Amino acid sequence: QVHLVESGGGSVPAGGSVSLSCVASGRIVNDYVMAWFRQAPGKEREFVGRIRWHGETTYATDSMRGRFTISRDNAKDTMYLQMYSVKPEDTAVYYCAAGTLSATAASLYDYWGQGTQVTVSS
Repeated sequence: QVHLVESGGGSVPAGGSVSLSCVASGRIVNDYVMAWFRQAPGKEREFVGRIRWHGETTYATDSMRGRFTISRDNAKDTMYLQMYSVKPEDTAVYYCAAGTLSATAASLYDYWGQGTQVTVSS
């Protein structure tokens, strides 16, 4: 069993920056793919990006690739999401996930955190 806990987030003005962390505990997750998803009110959960154990990253869109940075510290069992130049449309609950498959579909991830709210004001 893997337990994921997100932290960070909060309210941030448009154009600002915000950092999220996801700490994993339980069984070893160093070889797991870890990912960030987000869900805005009334919308489906959306893939943001993923990172493999060796650091290879994939982002959902070019916009995210240019404004977001996903990283991980395997020694600390922690994944990070740094968001720059945030926009009101980035407002969502952000979730971290872990799994054995390098996927973009939420259904293919085995473990989830409880989520952390990011609100971007215009």
